[in-house]
Amino acid sequence: MDRWTEIELFVQVAETGSMSRAAEALNLSNASASRHLAALEERLGVRLVERNTRRLYLTETGQEFFQRAKGILSDLRDAESTVNAAALNPTGVLRVTSSLSFAMHHIAPLLREFTDRYPNVTVHVEAANRYLDIIDNNIDVAIRTREYEPDSNITIRRLGETRRILAASPGYLARHGFPRTLDDLQKHKLLIYVHANNPNELRFTKGDEHRSVSVHGLLETNDGQIVRAAALDGMGILVQPSYIIYDDIVAGRLVPVLDDWDLPHLTINLAYPSRKHLSAKVRAFIDFMAGHFEKMDYERKWTGRFAVY
Repeated sequence: MDRWTEIELFVQVAETGSMSRAAEALNLSNASASRHLAALEERLGVRLVERNTRRLYLTETGQEFFQRAKGILSDLRDAESTVNAAALNPTGVLRVTSSLSFAMHHIAPLLREFTDRYPNVTVHVEAANRYLDIIDNNIDVAIRTREYEPDSNITIRRLGETRRILAASPGYLARHGFPRTLDDLQKHKLLIYVHANNPNELRFTKGDEHRSVSVHGLLETNDGQIVRAAALDGMGILVQPSYIIYDDIVAGRLVPVLDDWDLPHLTINLAYPSRKHLSAKVRAFIDFMAGHFEKMDYERKWTGRFAVY
Protein backbone atom coordinates (compact mmCIF):
# COMPACT_ATOMS: atom_id res chain seq x y z
CA MET A 1 0.00 0.00 0.00
CA ASP A 2 2.91 2.38 0.78
CA ARG A 3 4.23 1.86 -2.74
CA TRP A 4 0.94 2.98 -4.25
CA THR A 5 0.86 5.99 -1.94
CA GLU A 6 4.43 6.86 -2.96
CA ILE A 7 3.53 6.66 -6.65
CA GLU A 8 0.28 8.61 -6.21
CA LEU A 9 2.16 11.30 -4.32
CA PHE A 10 4.88 11.51 -6.93
CA VAL A 11 2.33 11.90 -9.74
CA GLN A 12 0.52 14.62 -7.76
CA VAL A 13 3.82 16.44 -7.17
CA ALA A 14 4.65 16.26 -10.87
CA GLU A 15 1.21 17.50 -11.91
CA THR A 16 0.86 20.30 -9.34
CA GLY A 17 4.53 21.30 -9.02
CA SER A 18 4.01 21.59 -5.27
CA MET A 19 4.67 19.23 -2.37
CA SER A 20 2.07 20.91 -0.15
CA ARG A 21 -0.68 20.78 -2.79
CA ALA A 22 0.15 17.12 -3.51
CA ALA A 23 -0.01 16.35 0.23
CA GLU A 24 -3.36 18.11 0.54
CA ALA A 25 -4.80 16.19 -2.42
CA LEU A 26 -3.92 12.88 -0.74
CA ASN A 27 -4.88 14.05 2.76
CA LEU A 28 -1.29 13.73 4.02
CA SER A 29 0.75 16.04 6.19
CA ASN A 30 3.68 17.80 4.52
CA ALA A 31 6.11 15.82 6.64
CA SER A 32 4.47 12.51 5.70
CA ALA A 33 4.47 13.48 2.03
CA SER A 34 8.18 14.28 2.15
CA ARG A 35 8.88 10.90 3.76
CA HIS A 36 6.91 9.05 1.07
CA LEU A 37 8.76 10.80 -1.74
CA ALA A 38 12.14 10.21 -0.07
CA ALA A 39 11.26 6.53 0.39
CA LEU A 40 10.33 6.20 -3.30
CA GLU A 41 13.61 7.77 -4.42
CA GLU A 42 15.59 5.58 -2.02
CA ARG A 43 13.87 2.43 -3.21
CA LEU A 44 14.47 3.30 -6.87
CA GLY A 45 18.01 4.55 -6.18
CA VAL A 46 17.52 7.70 -8.26
CA ARG A 47 16.63 11.35 -7.79
CA LEU A 48 13.17 12.05 -9.20
CA VAL A 49 12.56 15.60 -7.97
CA GLU A 50 14.89 18.54 -7.56
CA ARG A 51 13.99 21.17 -5.03
CA ASN A 52 15.26 24.66 -4.37
CA THR A 53 13.91 27.60 -2.41
CA ARG A 54 11.81 28.86 -5.29
CA ARG A 55 10.41 25.81 -7.06
CA LEU A 56 10.26 22.05 -7.51
CA TYR A 57 10.88 20.26 -10.80
CA LEU A 58 11.43 16.74 -12.17
CA THR A 59 14.78 15.31 -13.15
CA GLU A 60 15.12 13.65 -16.55
CA THR A 61 14.64 10.27 -14.88
CA GLY A 62 11.71 11.73 -12.97
CA GLN A 63 10.06 12.82 -16.23
CA GLU A 64 10.35 9.32 -17.65
CA PHE A 65 9.07 7.72 -14.46
CA PHE A 66 6.18 10.20 -14.32
CA GLN A 67 4.94 9.17 -17.77
CA ARG A 68 5.03 5.49 -16.82
CA ALA A 69 3.51 6.01 -13.36
CA LYS A 70 0.72 8.24 -14.67
CA GLY A 71 -0.29 5.55 -17.18
CA ILE A 72 -0.28 2.85 -14.49
CA LEU A 73 -2.47 4.92 -12.17
CA SER A 74 -4.87 5.67 -15.02
CA ASP A 75 -5.17 1.96 -15.83
CA LEU A 76 -5.78 1.16 -12.17
CA ARG A 77 -8.55 3.76 -11.92
CA ASP A 78 -10.16 2.39 -15.09
CA ALA A 79 -10.04 -1.12 -13.64
CA GLU A 80 -11.64 0.07 -10.39
CA SER A 81 -14.35 1.91 -12.32
CA THR A 82 -15.10 -1.22 -14.35
CA VAL A 83 -15.41 -3.36 -11.21
CA ASN A 84 -17.59 -0.76 -9.48
CA ALA A 85 -19.85 -0.57 -12.52
CA ALA A 86 -20.20 -4.37 -12.52
CA ALA A 87 -21.04 -4.30 -8.82
CA LEU A 88 -23.83 -1.82 -9.44
CA ASN A 89 -25.05 -3.48 -12.66
CA PRO A 90 -25.25 -7.28 -12.34
CA THR A 91 -24.13 -9.10 -15.48
CA GLY A 92 -23.25 -12.60 -16.64
CA VAL A 93 -24.73 -16.09 -16.38
CA LEU A 94 -26.38 -16.94 -13.05
CA ARG A 95 -26.51 -20.69 -12.40
CA VAL A 96 -29.32 -21.69 -10.01
CA THR A 97 -30.36 -25.17 -8.93
CA SER A 98 -33.35 -26.50 -7.02
CA SER A 99 -35.80 -29.38 -7.09
CA LEU A 100 -38.09 -29.46 -10.09
CA SER A 101 -41.08 -28.66 -7.87
CA PHE A 102 -39.48 -25.58 -6.35
CA ALA A 103 -38.25 -24.43 -9.76
CA MET A 104 -41.72 -24.75 -11.28
CA HIS A 105 -43.62 -23.11 -8.41
CA HIS A 106 -41.19 -20.52 -7.07
CA ILE A 107 -38.45 -19.76 -9.60
CA ALA A 108 -40.04 -19.95 -13.05
CA PRO A 109 -42.92 -17.57 -12.16
CA LEU A 110 -40.38 -14.94 -11.01
CA LEU A 111 -37.96 -15.11 -13.93
CA ARG A 112 -39.59 -12.38 -16.01
CA GLU A 113 -39.61 -9.93 -13.09
CA PHE A 114 -35.99 -10.75 -12.21
CA THR A 115 -34.69 -10.46 -15.77
CA ASP A 116 -36.67 -7.26 -16.36
CA ARG A 117 -34.96 -5.80 -13.30
CA TYR A 118 -31.52 -7.16 -14.27
CA PRO A 119 -31.53 -7.41 -18.09
CA ASN A 120 -27.80 -8.15 -18.31
CA VAL A 121 -28.12 -11.36 -16.28
CA THR A 122 -28.82 -14.66 -18.05
CA VAL A 123 -30.41 -17.24 -15.74
CA HIS A 124 -29.55 -20.93 -16.08
CA VAL A 125 -31.87 -23.11 -13.96
CA GLU A 126 -30.67 -26.65 -13.23
CA ALA A 127 -33.68 -28.59 -11.91
CA ALA A 128 -32.54 -31.67 -10.01
CA ASN A 129 -34.23 -33.77 -7.32
CA ARG A 130 -30.89 -34.42 -5.66
CA TYR A 131 -28.41 -32.03 -4.12
CA LEU A 132 -25.80 -31.14 -6.72
CA ASP A 133 -22.30 -30.31 -5.47
CA ILE A 134 -22.23 -26.52 -5.65
CA ILE A 135 -18.49 -26.16 -6.20
CA ASP A 136 -17.99 -29.05 -8.65
CA ASN A 137 -21.01 -28.02 -10.74
CA ASN A 138 -20.16 -24.31 -10.76
CA ILE A 139 -23.49 -23.45 -9.11
CA ASP A 140 -24.02 -19.86 -7.97
CA VAL A 141 -27.10 -20.43 -5.78
CA ALA A 142 -28.89 -23.60 -4.67
CA ILE A 143 -32.31 -23.75 -3.00
CA ARG A 144 -32.41 -26.61 -0.51
CA THR A 145 -34.67 -27.95 2.23
CA ARG A 146 -32.12 -28.78 4.90
CA GLU A 147 -30.95 -26.80 7.91
CA TYR A 148 -27.20 -26.90 7.32
CA GLU A 149 -24.56 -27.69 4.70
CA PRO A 150 -21.86 -30.27 5.47
CA ASP A 151 -19.33 -28.22 3.49
CA SER A 152 -17.96 -25.30 5.52
CA ASN A 153 -17.24 -23.46 2.25
CA ILE A 154 -20.98 -23.06 1.69
CA THR A 155 -22.99 -20.22 3.22
CA ILE A 156 -26.73 -20.52 3.79
CA ARG A 157 -29.43 -17.88 4.06
CA ARG A 158 -32.76 -18.96 5.46
CA LEU A 159 -35.80 -18.30 3.30
CA GLY A 160 -38.47 -19.86 5.46
CA GLU A 161 -40.01 -22.95 6.97
CA THR A 162 -42.72 -25.26 5.65
CA ARG A 163 -44.91 -28.02 7.02
CA ARG A 164 -45.32 -31.37 5.28
CA ILE A 165 -48.96 -32.24 4.68
CA LEU A 166 -51.05 -35.29 3.86
CA ALA A 167 -53.68 -34.47 1.23
CA ALA A 168 -55.84 -36.10 -1.39
CA SER A 169 -58.30 -35.04 -4.06
CA PRO A 170 -62.00 -34.65 -3.22
CA GLY A 171 -62.73 -37.46 -5.67
CA TYR A 172 -60.41 -39.92 -3.94
CA LEU A 173 -61.84 -39.07 -0.50
CA ALA A 174 -65.39 -39.44 -1.81
CA ARG A 175 -64.59 -42.98 -2.99
CA HIS A 176 -62.39 -44.15 -0.09
CA GLY A 177 -63.41 -41.98 2.82
CA PHE A 178 -61.38 -39.78 5.17
CA PRO A 179 -58.78 -41.37 7.41
CA ARG A 180 -59.87 -40.50 10.95
CA THR A 181 -56.84 -41.87 12.80
CA LEU A 182 -53.22 -42.54 11.94
CA ASP A 183 -54.01 -46.27 11.92
CA ASP A 184 -56.52 -45.65 9.13
CA LEU A 185 -53.62 -44.80 6.80
CA GLN A 186 -52.94 -48.54 6.48
CA LYS A 187 -56.25 -48.83 4.63
CA HIS A 188 -55.44 -46.07 2.14
CA LYS A 189 -53.38 -45.74 -1.00
CA LEU A 190 -50.25 -43.66 -0.38
CA LEU A 191 -48.23 -41.73 -2.94
CA ILE A 192 -44.59 -41.65 -1.84
CA TYR A 193 -41.78 -39.24 -2.71
CA VAL A 194 -38.69 -41.42 -2.32
CA HIS A 195 -36.17 -38.61 -1.73
CA ALA A 196 -37.85 -37.63 1.56
CA ASN A 197 -36.05 -38.67 4.74
CA ASN A 198 -37.28 -42.19 5.59
CA PRO A 199 -40.08 -42.01 3.00
CA ASN A 200 -41.75 -45.23 4.22
CA GLU A 201 -41.88 -44.12 7.86
CA LEU A 202 -43.97 -41.10 8.82
CA ARG A 203 -43.10 -39.61 12.22
CA PHE A 204 -46.06 -37.68 13.62
CA THR A 205 -46.38 -35.42 16.66
CA LYS A 206 -49.39 -33.84 18.36
CA GLY A 207 -48.57 -31.96 21.52
CA ASP A 208 -46.58 -34.39 23.67
CA GLU A 209 -47.73 -37.43 21.68
CA HIS A 210 -45.38 -39.06 19.15
CA ARG A 211 -46.25 -41.79 16.65
CA SER A 212 -44.39 -43.52 13.84
CA VAL A 213 -46.40 -45.06 11.03
CA SER A 214 -44.96 -47.40 8.42
CA VAL A 215 -46.45 -46.87 4.97
CA HIS A 216 -46.11 -48.55 1.60
CA GLY A 217 -46.98 -46.67 -1.54
CA LEU A 218 -49.26 -47.45 -4.39
CA LEU A 219 -46.90 -45.11 -6.24
CA GLU A 220 -43.28 -44.29 -5.44
CA THR A 221 -41.33 -41.69 -7.42
CA ASN A 222 -38.30 -39.41 -7.20
CA ASP A 223 -40.26 -36.38 -8.45
CA GLY A 224 -42.71 -34.33 -6.40
CA GLN A 225 -44.61 -33.22 -9.49
CA ILE A 226 -45.46 -36.83 -10.37
CA VAL A 227 -46.77 -37.35 -6.83
CA ARG A 228 -48.82 -34.15 -7.09
CA ALA A 229 -50.23 -35.10 -10.52
CA ALA A 230 -51.20 -38.54 -9.24
CA ALA A 231 -52.95 -37.05 -6.22
CA LEU A 232 -54.83 -34.54 -8.39
CA ASP A 233 -55.91 -37.48 -10.54
CA GLY A 234 -57.41 -39.19 -7.50
CA MET A 235 -54.88 -41.99 -7.10
CA GLY A 236 -54.28 -41.63 -3.38
CA ILE A 237 -52.95 -39.61 -0.43
CA LEU A 238 -49.68 -37.75 -0.91
CA VAL A 239 -47.19 -36.40 1.63
CA GLN A 240 -45.68 -33.17 0.34
CA PRO A 241 -44.35 -29.84 1.64
CA SER A 242 -46.91 -27.05 1.83
CA TYR A 243 -44.84 -24.94 -0.59
CA ILE A 244 -45.73 -27.42 -3.35
CA ILE A 245 -49.45 -28.00 -2.67
CA TYR A 246 -50.59 -24.88 -0.79
CA ASP A 247 -52.31 -23.37 -3.85
CA ASP A 248 -54.00 -26.70 -4.62
CA ILE A 249 -55.42 -26.83 -1.09
CA VAL A 250 -56.60 -23.20 -1.18
CA ALA A 251 -58.27 -23.84 -4.55
CA GLY A 252 -59.92 -27.05 -3.28
CA ARG A 253 -58.11 -29.32 -5.74
CA LEU A 254 -56.57 -31.16 -2.79
CA VAL A 255 -57.94 -31.61 0.73
CA PRO A 256 -55.67 -31.96 3.77
CA VAL A 257 -56.26 -34.97 6.03
CA LEU A 258 -55.16 -35.68 9.63
CA ASP A 259 -53.93 -32.09 9.76
CA ASP A 260 -54.12 -32.02 13.55
CA TRP A 261 -50.90 -34.09 13.45
CA ASP A 262 -47.52 -32.63 12.47
CA LEU A 263 -44.75 -34.18 10.41
CA PRO A 264 -41.20 -32.79 10.75
CA HIS A 265 -40.97 -29.34 9.21
CA LEU A 266 -38.54 -28.45 6.45
CA THR A 267 -36.29 -25.39 6.34
CA ILE A 268 -35.88 -23.73 2.94
CA ASN A 269 -32.45 -22.16 2.46
CA LEU A 270 -30.43 -20.43 -0.21
CA ALA A 271 -26.96 -22.00 -0.34
CA TYR A 272 -24.00 -20.42 -2.12
CA PRO A 273 -20.19 -20.52 -2.06
CA SER A 274 -18.72 -18.56 0.83
CA ARG A 275 -16.90 -15.51 -0.50
CA LYS A 276 -15.90 -12.26 1.13
CA HIS A 277 -17.32 -10.35 -1.83
CA LEU A 278 -20.29 -11.89 -3.62
CA SER A 279 -20.67 -11.12 -7.30
CA ALA A 280 -23.40 -8.62 -8.09
CA LYS A 281 -25.55 -11.19 -9.91
CA VAL A 282 -25.52 -13.58 -6.93
CA ARG A 283 -26.23 -10.83 -4.41
CA ALA A 284 -29.07 -9.54 -6.61
CA PHE A 285 -30.72 -12.98 -6.82
CA ILE A 286 -30.35 -13.73 -3.11
CA ASP A 287 -31.86 -10.40 -2.11
CA PHE A 288 -34.59 -10.75 -4.75
CA MET A 289 -35.67 -14.19 -3.48
CA ALA A 290 -35.50 -13.21 0.19
CA GLY A 291 -37.52 -10.06 -0.49
CA HIS A 292 -40.15 -12.00 -2.44
CA PHE A 293 -40.57 -14.61 0.32
CA GLU A 294 -40.97 -11.87 2.92
CA LYS A 295 -43.44 -9.92 0.79
CA MET A 296 -45.55 -13.03 0.14
CA ASP A 297 -45.50 -14.02 3.83
CA TYR A 298 -44.82 -17.60 2.78
CA GLU A 299 -43.61 -18.94 6.12
CA ARG A 300 -46.82 -17.98 7.90
CA LYS A 301 -48.88 -19.54 5.11
CA TRP A 302 -46.81 -22.71 4.82
CA THR A 303 -46.59 -23.43 8.54
CA GLY A 304 -50.29 -22.76 9.18
CA ARG A 305 -52.80 -25.48 9.94
CA PHE A 306 -55.76 -26.32 7.74
CA ALA A 307 -59.20 -27.52 8.79
CA VAL A 308 -59.34 -31.03 10.22
CA TYR A 309 -61.58 -33.47 8.34
